[in-house]
Formats: sequence, structure tokens, C-alpha cells
Amino acid sequence: MRGLEEIGSHGGLSIPLSHGLDSTLTDGDSGPKFYDWLFECHGFWHNTALIVASLLFVVYLALQARQSFSKLLHGRSYIMISYYGCLWLVSLLNLAWCSLQAWECTPGKELAWNVLSLFTTSGMLFLEVSLLAFLLKGNHASGSQALTRTFVVSGLIVGLDILLKAIYLFGFGIPLFIDTNDNTHNMKWNLWVVHRLVLTAVYGFILYMYNSKWRERLPARPAFYKYTAIMFLLNGLALLACGITGNGAGFGFWLYSATIVCYHAFYLPLIYITFLADFFQEEDLNLENVYYSEMKDAGFFDADWE
Repeated sequence: MRGLEEIGSHGGLSIPLSHGLDSTLTDGDSGPKFYDWLFECHGFWHNTALIVASLLFVVYLALQARQSFSKLLHGRSYIMISYYGCLWLVSLLNLAWCSLQAWECTPGKELAWNVLSLFTTSGMLFLEVSLLAFLLKGNHASGSQALTRTFVVSGLIVGLDILLKAIYLFGFGIPLFIDTNDNTHNMKWNLWVVHRLVLTAVYGFILYMYNSKWRERLPARPAFYKYTAIMFLLNGLALLACGITGNGAGFGFWLYSATIVCYHAFYLPLIYITFLADFFQEEDLNLENVYYSEMKDAGFFDADWE
């Protein structure tokens, strides 16, 4: 190699022997990018669980889309049509959020990550609030006025939530959605404590009603009770995690990350099973018998025999 360099220098030529190595590194830039996208930031298992779960649910919705559209057109339920459209939109947002986890740890992507996180979490909160309103009004309420009232109330609640989070993000510069080893922002964790406390209290109150004399005012569907119990447990764990993370406990940060993975990976399939699955799978003439059987199994008619 020294001989080649000497020949090049004597002949007035400069032979860049390292060009091949540089080009190899340049051509392989996609390798480090892929590694950072999948393995860095929160780690391989965290990113894989989110991506796989969200992608599988979107694929399932796509495979069922033709049958679902036909059912929606024949059913003519404004609530079901609107909720199904919202579910599709939020599922795509959630898939993007799960797939772009590397943005959270990439310099220069903080704004894009915060905006994406704000819209994704707000969309999921809108589904969560409107689901409670829909089920409390009856699973097949199809009037346009009922739909309008439900969406207006849900939209106002979510709008206030977006405004508060936007003030924290862009007004005070508090990184609400950047959770990489972050337990120093007390205002951030205080906000999440209040947020989870409200949700836990709501689900806890509904569970109390199910086990009290007022349970007849709630929908007589065991699926709704199971959904409420699951969300009460998840929000309770998240509340505990936010509280101890704000005090500097490392276990709290791990628990909080676990609840975030569970929420973004499994919440959308859960509300589909709770709210939409029966509508798409059962025939209209059999729905009344199905719900009567569920009410009987849940013990709602036991009082008639006493």
C-alpha cells in the first residue's frame, strides 16, 4: 500500500484508498437508523410490543372493513357509524405513535413527537369518554340528537384536556410526553396524578353503582362491567406509578411505562370488543335475545322472584 501511495505522489495523482471504506459506511447508514428505531430509546421489547399490537389491530380492522361497512349501511346507526370512523382514525394515529417511538429520543423531533402524542392521546380519551356516554344511553341509540349531545359533551371535555396539556407543553415548556428517565418535573407528574385520579374515581364510582341498588340505571351488560373493572385497575396502577415517580422512585417509572404500553397496545381492541363486536357479529333480530341472556346471567332478574 505504501508503494501505491508513493507512486501516486510521484505521479501527481492522489489515490483515496479509504474511499471504499467510507462508501461502505455511507451505504450502511440505514443499519444504525433501523437499530435506533427499534432498539434504542425505550428498548426492543417496549417498541416491539407497541408496534406489533397496534399493527395487528389495524390489520384486523382492514380485514373486517368490507363486512363492517355493509353492516353499518344496513344498520343505519349514526352512533355506530361515527364511532367506527373515530376508531379507524385513532387506530391509525396510535399506529403512527407506536411506530415513531424513536422521535422521543431524537434531537430536533421533540415538537413533532409532542404534537403527535397530544393528538393520539386526546383521540383515545375522546373514545373513552364517548364510550361511557354511549353505553349509558343504550347501545343502539341511533338518534341524531343523542349523537350530537354525546359528541358535544365528549368534545368539550377532550377540548379542555387538550388546552391544559398545550399550556403545559408550549406555555411552560414541560415535556409531558417525553418519558425517557424523567422524574425531575414535579409539575408534569402532578398533572398526570390529577388526570389519573379523575379517571380512577369515575370508573370506581361506576363499579360502586354496579354493586349497589342503583345498578338498574346502568346498562345490563357484563361486558361493560368487565371493561369498567379493567380500566379501574389500569388507571389505579397508573395513578400509583405517577405518584411514586414524582417522588423519584425508579420502580414507579418502570410501572408507569408498563401501563402506557398496555394502554396503547390493548385499549383500542378492548373498546372494539366491548362496544362494536356484538353489533358487527350478531344479527339484528337476535340482539335482543342476546342482551336478555346477558342480563339474566348477570342476575338482573333475580329480584323478580323474591
